[in-house]
Amino acid sequence: MKFRYRCYDCGYEGESDEIVYLCPKCGGSQKEGEFLKGILSVIYDEKELRALKDKKDLSVQDFLPYQIVTPECFPAGVTPLVKPERIRKETGCDVSFKMDSQLLSGSFKDRASLLVASQAIAHGQTRIALASTGNAGAAMSAIGAAYGLDIILFVPATAPVNKLMQSVLYNAHVVPVKGTYDDAFALSVEYTKRKGGVNRNTAYNPMTIEGKKCSSIEMFLQMGEKRPDVIYVPTGDGCILGGIYKGFYDLLSAGLIDALPRIICCQSDASDAIASAFESGQYRNVKASTIADSISVSSPANGRMAVRAIRESGGYAVRATDDEILTAQRELCAKAGLFVEPASACAYAAFRKDCKNIGKDEKAVVLLTGTGFKDMSVFQGRVSLPDAIENDVKELDRLPF
Repeated sequence: MKFRYRCYDCGYEGESDEIVYLCPKCGGSQKEGEFLKGILSVIYDEKELRALKDKKDLSVQDFLPYQIVTPECFPAGVTPLVKPERIRKETGCDVSFKMDSQLLSGSFKDRASLLVASQAIAHGQTRIALASTGNAGAAMSAIGAAYGLDIILFVPATAPVNKLMQSVLYNAHVVPVKGTYDDAFALSVEYTKRKGGVNRNTAYNPMTIEGKKCSSIEMFLQMGEKRPDVIYVPTGDGCILGGIYKGFYDLLSAGLIDALPRIICCQSDASDAIASAFESGQYRNVKASTIADSISVSSPANGRMAVRAIRESGGYAVRATDDEILTAQRELCAKAGLFVEPASACAYAAFRKDCKNIGKDEKAVVLLTGTGFKDMSVFQGRVSLPDAIENDVKELDRLPF
């Protein structure tokens, strides 16, 4: 589908046959200590979108700017929409879980990475650079392996080993950085400027938001071409939230839904830059230090767009403590059989705190974005295996269950 770029910070609109990153007018003009400015959104012709209303057999591809190259090579969807019976009865809510933790690399990040890979191939590029704390890097590395692309991944040296080892096994060029994610981000951008290729960084490349919107389109199709009333989104840099909003915005522009769902920004109270900006109107960075590493972000790359998305959807922010996140992670295992990483569990923790605000006739979706196997270290000192019993049938009588 033909597209153009729009900057919601300064109003710039433009088209380009080249790969575009930040707004050419205001990109990077934020003051020190503030969220990045100049993130571009991909905008489609409204007539083309409206034509989709009469199309039979709608698919996610109908809403994308690039054709996904041989999608069977590395499928990035359709993920299950789980209806957790026990939790539904306990909360009295018509809630479903969108299981993007079941994508091939184990996280939601496959969606953005696949579209960036298709963008690179469309432009004759074979090298993709990015920064990541783990999930985006693993996704891009896996897709790079599948399509024969060269992936250069800058990561904070403190990122979870499980996630980094994924990328090593996928044969990416992993570059640990003695610094933060923001430091790795800056180095990856400079790498692309000096050595070429495509930069996949979250929000910096507008296609990352377009890729992530695929989850919204899938939800719409899975729910019988209807939207949920409210959706809980784990939020760090704001790109997932921005993508979820963009998917429903395109559906609304196409006339396929009559309103946006309320988008709830779910953050750790120890990494709440976007929640604070939504409430205060001040786009200030914070010091982030949550156990949910995938949403531990001091300077959210897509923070400004995320705040606007929350506001325009009639949503709001809900914070959870690290203890509440870990409790939610265990509860999802014990009551729904779903094992997700702490960042995903943050969305469920927020839902549990907020479910009283969901109407009886409303449908809610909790987006679960990463598998629990991504970071097993969070269980050290918290969960242990039972002691072994003797190989003797008399031991069975001593069991308390």
